[in-house]
Amino acid sequence: MKALMNVVITVVLCISIVLPMGCGLSYMLVGAIGNGSGGIGSQPIWGPTGYDYVEYYYLPDIEVYYNVPLHRFIYFERGHWITRSSLPSRYRGYDLYHSYKVVVNEREPYLNHQTYKEKYSSYRDRHDQQPIRDSRDSKYFVNKNHPEHKNWVKQQKHDQGKGNDQNTNRDKNAKQDNSEKKKDKE
Repeated sequence: MKALMNVVITVVLCISIVLPMGCGLSYMLVGAIGNGSGGIGSQPIWGPTGYDYVEYYYLPDIEVYYNVPLHRFIYFERGHWITRSSLPSRYRGYDLYHSYKVVVNEREPYLNHQTYKEKYSSYRDRHDQQPIRDSRDSKYFVNKNHPEHKNWVKQQKHDQGKGNDQNTNRDKNAKQDNSEKKKDKE
């Protein structure tokens, strides 16, 4: 029993020592494992272009956060931060494609909401960001919801097939060269 208590105390001490320093890293690892690392492929197509990695968007118009790796909105309601896969009905007409999104790469930014609210209040009613959906930069085509994704996938398969054909031809030519060399030696 005493050995078990020592193990529990050691684990608790390790957690209390490691977590404050490693929170962001452990959070990013969970995001990566959870099928969404915050990279371009996991960002929503209404997200702004220009960011290869995003943890959160802050939407100053409605004072809501969006967790990119988890694909969840976080909003304040009845004294608590609520996490849901969609916005509440009071934001039914809100246009995610044309609203301004502030990229926040900090763990749980809503816990510092007053700071973000004050810092980005001037971004309310701005509509000058290009959403990923409208980008013609091919790096965004990896996003499965991008309108060009299917064409991009076809192109990738085509390009890979070309590479395989070239390798096959190269192998055939090498074999022919080897057989001709053998014949020359005989």
